[in-house]
Amino acid sequence: MRRDELKQPLHKRSLSQRLWGKRPSALTCAYFLVTAGFLGGGVWATKQPMPFAGEPIVIAAVPPPIPEVKVVSVEAVPDDAPIDTGSIDDAPPQKAKVTIEPPVEQETYQQDATIFVSPKIPLTKAPQENVTEANAIGPLPRIGGGRKPSEVYARTVPMGIIHSDSPKIVIILGGMGLNEKLTASAMKDLPADVTMAFAPYGNNLQAQVDKARAQGHEVMLQLPLEPVGYPGTNPGPKTLLTDSAPAENIDSLYWHLSRFAGYTGIINYMGGRYLSSPTAVKPLLLELRKRGLLFIEDGSLPLSATEETAKSIQFPVRRGQTVIDADANAESINNALNLLEEEAKTNGIAIATGSGLDITIKTVSEWAKSAADRGVILIPASAAFKGRLG
Repeated sequence: MRRDELKQPLHKRSLSQRLWGKRPSALTCAYFLVTAGFLGGGVWATKQPMPFAGEPIVIAAVPPPIPEVKVVSVEAVPDDAPIDTGSIDDAPPQKAKVTIEPPVEQETYQQDATIFVSPKIPLTKAPQENVTEANAIGPLPRIGGGRKPSEVYARTVPMGIIHSDSPKIVIILGGMGLNEKLTASAMKDLPADVTMAFAPYGNNLQAQVDKARAQGHEVMLQLPLEPVGYPGTNPGPKTLLTDSAPAENIDSLYWHLSRFAGYTGIINYMGGRYLSSPTAVKPLLLELRKRGLLFIEDGSLPLSATEETAKSIQFPVRRGQTVIDADANAESINNALNLLEEEAKTNGIAIATGSGLDITIKTVSEWAKSAADRGVILIPASAAFKGRLG
């Protein structure tokens, strides 16, 4: 309420009275509060993760077909016979016997027609500070801000795809980064949902990984593990060895992890002897779990201790069903891909691995062009750990 100037004493007002007299009106205060609320809410909204963002998807329900009623014959009846209105609604009374053939019994079902568009949307730039640990040998992945590198660097897949009944296939092609020309060809020709596994021994690795992720490809790191017949068969420097002390193997692991940033997890390179030893496998899986990384075994090993060891420490792992280019020719690769489709249709999901060979890249690229027409959906490796797939 405004003060009454007529009743105001004729003397100088105090400072507090003068400030109170200049106070903003209630309407002005309300305006500033509402404006601040909108601005604060907008900033907060931009910081929130959007788990359902990603590729556009349309799911349309296709109803079951309506059975066709077939009239076989109409037979005349005597005039004194009772009138039968029949079983067809709104039909006029007929003095006739109508014979209707029952519809062929069919299995009724509801089918989802899914249109899945998978553009090459660039992925998050790497490294991201909140999931990166500074180390003397180079940056290492870590869990930060409640988020894991396997989440931050993953390619987003709509939950409608993950929870759909469509068969889903993961294809991981390794050896990337060793031949820059072939790696560039794979980035260009393969669908974005094909995952690329980079070997730790290539040149310009971070630059190549950045280009792959800019094309939408999810990336994994190939980790060299001791094979049967080592050192006659040698994956390369800093290979993790079965008989080495755990601390020594962890040091080697750190060297590999620091080679580049932007990967969601690890896939083995060789490792027939190493992965058959629970004593050797357990420290590796514990370290990967601690750092928020995934682990996939490539499916080349007939026996391993990976799954049992992972179960004992409650760390989810996945295993490939087949190596599609074990015989590196187009016919064998196509046969392997066809078997992979059958596996996915039976179990909902199938995981395959291969190498970044020219023939493999070309064959997978051609196969993928018609996969959607057969109802098969390609998904990146990280999606195999999500939703009901996980």
